[in-house]
Formats: sequence, structure tokens, C-alpha cells
Amino acid sequence: MPVTLVFATHNQHKLQEVAAKTGDLFLLQSLTDINCHHDIEENGTSFQANASIKSHYIFDQYKLNCFGDDSGLEIEALNNEPGVYSARYAGQHGNHEANINRVLKNLEGISNRKARFRTVISLLWNGEEHFFDGTVNGTIRLERSGTDGFGYDPIFEPEGYTITFAEITMEEKNRISHRAIAMEKLLAFLKEVGG
Repeated sequence: MPVTLVFATHNQHKLQEVAAKTGDLFLLQSLTDINCHHDIEENGTSFQANASIKSHYIFDQYKLNCFGDDSGLEIEALNNEPGVYSARYAGQHGNHEANINRVLKNLEGISNRKARFRTVISLLWNGEEHFFDGTVNGTIRLERSGTDGFGYDPIFEPEGYTITFAEITMEEKNRISHRAIAMEKLLAFLKEVGG
């Protein structure tokens, strides 16, 4: 019987992505699957803190092995903004268009366009916390390009590519993204302890 592992998300797409990598090693469940419909407030000042808030909430409430993640965009010339405020950079949570507009406006006239996407995962396994991170470096385009992806994908060009995250195939993005890198580290650890 596989061990239950909860991913602190309601996003079924994210869950399927991870489930494809874990195989039948774990019974992977989302917040919806465990009937957790609370809005877990991410009020930390770092990706690590927010990821930890999610995993601790689930472990404290449900006593299940679980992990939470937090990620965002860091732009060198903007002192690593928007960072933990990536989803609400323009004020309203999840307004991708407004967030992109604010980034492009703040970078007007600035030649340094270096940026990176970062993910931090907090895993609570048998009550012990472990962190895994992933980073993908790139640059911010002067204007949007591509229609796939979400968030800042249309203006982020990953290093080694001449297209944005919004133009890349989902398979390729899942292979090179910050979340994919962090997940690979998490899964390597889980295979060691669970297998």
C-alpha cells in the first residue's frame, strides 16, 4: 500500500504533473482530495517561509506527509522584485496582465534585463522539514511574445533559448523550469526514503 503524500495545492494540473513523476511510489493527493478548502494565508517574506506555511498547516491539521511550494520572478535591476509578491505585484492577486505591465514599466530605460524564476518546496516528512529549490535564469523581453503558459511567461526568455516561456512547449517547460528542477530534487529524496 503506497504512502499518502499531500501536495498543498488545489491545482489539478500541477498535481498530475507531479503524479506522472512519482508513479505508484506514493498516493499523491491535493488539498481538494483531503477536503481542505481553507485559504492558507501566505504572509511570509520569502519563498521558503510561504512554502513552509503551507506544509506546516497541512501537517498540523491532518498529520499527513505533505509538501507546499512557493515561486516567483526575481529581476536583478529591480532588487529582485517582484519576488514573493509576484502574483500580486500590481495590487490585485492573479492579475497577470497588470503584473506584466508593471514589470515592463519599471524596466523602461534599463538595459540590465537579467531575471530568474525561483521555486522553493517545503516537505514535511514524518514531522521533519526538508527544503528543495529550483532556479531558471533568463532575461525579460521588451514586450510580450507567445500565448501559452501563465503569469510572466510571455516576457521571460530562459537562458539558452530565443523564445519565451509562453512560446515553449509545455513538455519542454516542465523539463527545464524552476518548479521542475525543485521537484526533481524532492522526488530523488522521496525515492530514497520511500522506496
